[in-house]
Amino acid sequence: MSRRILQICALAAGVLAASGFATTATAQEAQTYPYKSGKDIYEHVCQACHMPDAKGAIGAGFYPALAANPKLASSMYPVIVILRGMKSMPSFPELDDDQIVALTNYIRTSYGNNYSDAVTLQQVKELRPTAVVRRRGRAG
Repeated sequence: MSRRILQICALAAGVLAASGFATTATAQEAQTYPYKSGKDIYEHVCQACHMPDAKGAIGAGFYPALAANPKLASSMYPVIVILRGMKSMPSFPELDDDQIVALTNYIRTSYGNNYSDAVTLQQVKELRPTAVVRRRGRAG
């Protein structure tokens, strides 16, 4: 690898370690976030982009507001975005189903949102992508 790529990888590893992301010895081992409550997950994983007040930001990128966000009225919308990503937001497969339930229900009932139809564990399990990933334009 070039020296620049190694520097970028080292920087990324440092950022992830500082954020509480558990790194592992090998790529085959699962990587997870240790947080359990929706509030803790938001504060350690989401607020760097969506801001502590969940009002979003515009600068190096566009980070939509989660505060008073009418798109969150659909309980499955945030689950799909967390699991699959959207536009420049990456997916978060390292969050387990319980964490996604906690995070989704937290953001849907906080920051001016008052959506009371809680997401269930079964709903998240049904939306989790399977191990076989189909790519656009390829049969399978």
